[in-house]
Amino acid sequence: MTYRPSEPDRLPDIAFTRGLLTRRSMLAGIGATGLASLLAACGTKGTAGKANPSAQAAEDRSDTEKVVSWSNWPEYIDVDDKTQAHPTLDEFTKQTGIKVTYTEDYNDNDEFFAKVQPQLRAGADTGRDVWCSTDWMVAKLIRLNWVQKLDKANIPNAKNIQDTLANVEFDPGRQFSLPWQSGFTGIGYNPKATGGKKIETLEQLFTDKSLKGKVTLLTEMRDTVGMTLLAMGKDPAKFTDADFDAAIAQLTDVKNSGQLKGFTGNEYGKGLASGDIAACLAWTGDVVQLQADNPSLGYTLPSTGHLIWSDNFVIPNKAKHKKNAEVLINYYFDPKVMAQVVDYVNYISVVKGAGEILLADDPDVAKNPLIFPSEAVLGRAHVFRGLTEDEETRYNKAFQALTTGG
Repeated sequence: MTYRPSEPDRLPDIAFTRGLLTRRSMLAGIGATGLASLLAACGTKGTAGKANPSAQAAEDRSDTEKVVSWSNWPEYIDVDDKTQAHPTLDEFTKQTGIKVTYTEDYNDNDEFFAKVQPQLRAGADTGRDVWCSTDWMVAKLIRLNWVQKLDKANIPNAKNIQDTLANVEFDPGRQFSLPWQSGFTGIGYNPKATGGKKIETLEQLFTDKSLKGKVTLLTEMRDTVGMTLLAMGKDPAKFTDADFDAAIAQLTDVKNSGQLKGFTGNEYGKGLASGDIAACLAWTGDVVQLQADNPSLGYTLPSTGHLIWSDNFVIPNKAKHKKNAEVLINYYFDPKVMAQVVDYVNYISVVKGAGEILLADDPDVAKNPLIFPSEAVLGRAHVFRGLTEDEETRYNKAFQALTTGG
């Protein structure tokens, strides 16, 4: 059941301590076109959770080779501004003797999938021991049987995972994945363009005539449809085909009414800051950056609920250093370590206890509700469910028609 408080979550008067490059904004580059290209890169069917020794088994060289290869998104880990080194990675190597090859070559989900698909399909080593994929891509990788079950004996700190992320629809019990960082999808608005009005609901976005032609929605199907489903009283983790069709129908009506300026990726940021866009669906990471330069900008998590997304550690089939990768994951689930990362990247901590540590070290970050949301706010966050191959094809086709049609 969707919890609905009487008031939306208003997030004013936030102190910002760092101008950050919004990693989440890169996800927007997937868009309708990117999703189509992802679907064009067909994968072999697999059975989630079913062991496939010929595909998954590889000689684990962790005991003889003290190395691990990790691919991640750009600007998504702590950096020493003077040396450009990564302090937490250096400390990990000091503690364990395991040297990390850290590569920022994960620029968006479909692009990275295209890089590793040939090896995964062939049952070969990708040259990477671990990487961080967004929820829906994790669902796809599990469905294709291309990632391995985690050995939680090597990750005792997994117990520190935030409760709301511990059991997700696309990976029940977190057998194949653990989150790295999270963020919310909500509503951003510029009071100068709204006449001082706070925009707190999707109904306002969709029907307020004073906003006509100055509203943008996201090119990410899961964000736009997911937020629409929530406004309709539907749970994005449990919706049906009929629910999806109803959401597309409503969005089509909104588009045909002239209410929308269009569908955007992260390029909404410039328009929102200037007032060319009055209000839009927006990601927390983008808003934190924008508010650092323009504190008047507003951000709301609607009372009908909001989406939470995560980028997640996964270990691909044939990884040569699986145990070392699990030791690395365990290290980052130490609250003291995660606090150092969150202090730099400013995304939502997936590890319990990191906020309390930052209260002493960097209280401005620790008190930012977009970085350390309350339990009540986390309790109203929803994850968009994993899709079957047929659903992914049909839903993306319908959303493409919405965003690109006349």
